[in-house]
Amino acid sequence: MVMGEFVQETELLVIGSGPGGYAAAFRAADLGLEVTIVDTAERPGGACLFRGCIPSKTLLYLTELLHDARRAAPMGIAFAEPTIDLAAVRSWKSQVIDRLAGGLVSLSRQRGVQLIRGRAEFASSTQVRLHDAEVSGIKFRHCILATGSRPIPLPEASAAQGGRVMTSTGALALADVPASLLVVGGGYVGLELGSVYASLGSRVVQVELGDRLLPGTDPDLVEPLQRRLERLFAALHFNTRVSELNEAETGVSVTLESAGEKRRERFERVLVAIGRHANSRNLGLENTKIRLDAHGYVVVDAQQRTDDKRIFAVGDVVGGAMLAHKAIHEGKTAAEVIAGRPAAFDVRAIPAVVYTDPQIAWCGLTEADARREDRNVRIARFPWKFSGRALTMDAPEGMTKILIDPQSERILGVGMVGRNVEALIAEGVLAVEMGALAQDLALTIHAHPTLSETLEEADGIFLGSATHILPPRRKG
Repeated sequence: MVMGEFVQETELLVIGSGPGGYAAAFRAADLGLEVTIVDTAERPGGACLFRGCIPSKTLLYLTELLHDARRAAPMGIAFAEPTIDLAAVRSWKSQVIDRLAGGLVSLSRQRGVQLIRGRAEFASSTQVRLHDAEVSGIKFRHCILATGSRPIPLPEASAAQGGRVMTSTGALALADVPASLLVVGGGYVGLELGSVYASLGSRVVQVELGDRLLPGTDPDLVEPLQRRLERLFAALHFNTRVSELNEAETGVSVTLESAGEKRRERFERVLVAIGRHANSRNLGLENTKIRLDAHGYVVVDAQQRTDDKRIFAVGDVVGGAMLAHKAIHEGKTAAEVIAGRPAAFDVRAIPAVVYTDPQIAWCGLTEADARREDRNVRIARFPWKFSGRALTMDAPEGMTKILIDPQSERILGVGMVGRNVEALIAEGVLAVEMGALAQDLALTIHAHPTLSETLEEADGIFLGSATHILPPRRKG
């Protein structure tokens, strides 16, 4: 050790303070372990809190208010055209983030979790070097790697320097409402942020390299959203790529290529939302036994343990569904294993939610999964145009569907599109996770009129006991 260096010791070192990291640290502390978190950020929360989930949902809620005000006119209530104070919007977003970040700092203190600001790099399987920190290194008995992910840049935008070509982080800063915005990518990030800017007044054009929005999501769930976006956005272009991008002081000139033809368009800003990379570089992993797969994700087993027995990894850095709630559960699993408890990340259903208008949510087996695996399933769909509650909310475009094993009658998957499905999907997750049968759901009394009873109605279609829709006749 060089003179002047200070190396401290801890039972558990957590690298990264996002949802996976702080959930792991808190659970480990609750189980009696001495825990230290190291992160480059001043406060815990990670990309989810500061540059992702929380700021985006804050802005999306404000756009819901705008949509609701416009929906009310045909119902007999008219509001004046809203005025938008961007400074106040940014202030509100910051207040939400600060409140949650302050809560995490307080919870860390109350649990005795030490927070150290700095960048960690593995020196060995038992020690890290710290950069830009008061401590030069930390020796650990166990470590949990929770370094998350970062947006994938558009190669054509690599030379852009003026800030008009944005990632999700830049878009969430809401520097202004550009007159025109190109959104590159038809995944959930592009759809959510494109919806925000379109609702605030931007002319939004979306391009997707594939032939549909939300690749991998069942088409019947996407169709109502696409119809909505066709009205909200100026254009949706599929099978289209950005082949050239030139940023100037007043805008961005973009060449779009489709079916061998090229055309140039100009936008005030461009949002690149084409996916995320794992943050697995520049960590000194070569000084450990940690192994990466071909895509740069850390390889772990069901207990979140890497090939280095002292080191675990959770969240986006291990791949799979890049979702905060998955990272939280993986973090808790790793903490429990380290504390000597029997635990494994073994789940049947991880919910996914797209916070657009209408929202989309699903869990468990999808139709695409069933076709790919050649599985025999029965699919029951209940259109919300038959739901009394949906009609009172002017949300008839919604739909709830359930995938059921025809032999065992076990619920294998649930999909929804419509208002508030972010909350409704929880019942579907519980049904799939506990291995519920169709009869279990049918015998669960749902309040009327609610959107939750659309689950019971879809289930009733399968059983032949639906009330507000004529169920199909069973053969034989």
